[in-house]
Amino acid sequence: MATETRANTATLRFCRVAPRKARIVVDLIRAKRVDEALDILRNSQKGVATTIYKLLDSAVANVQESSLDWDLDRLVVSRAWVDEGPTMRRFRARAMGRATRIRKRTSHIYIELNED
Repeated sequence: MATETRANTATLRFCRVAPRKARIVVDLIRAKRVDEALDILRNSQKGVATTIYKLLDSAVANVQESSLDWDLDRLVVSRAWVDEGPTMRRFRARAMGRATRIRKRTSHIYIELNED
C-alpha cells in the first residue's frame, strides 16, 4: 500500500451541504475503482453528487500531475470521509413575536486515492 501524500488526496472544505447528506453519497464510492466511482456519481440523483464528482476528478488530476508513477487505470478510492464544518445560524420569525433558529450546516469532504 502506498504512503499518504498530498498528491493522492483532494479536499473540499466549507461545502454548503449537510454532512449527513454528503455521507450518503460518499459511502457509495468508498473502496471502488475510480472509473466505477465516477460512473456512480454521474448517474446519482443526489445534488451533492456533482460536487463530489468534481472533487474526485480533482484527486485524479493531482495524481496525474504529481511525481507518482501510478497507473491511472488501477486507482481506487481508498479513503473517503465527511467531517462537519462550521454551522451558520440564522433566525426566522415565528408566531407571537418568537424566533426560531435555522442551522445552515457545512461539510469538509476528503478523498484519498491509492493503487490496488
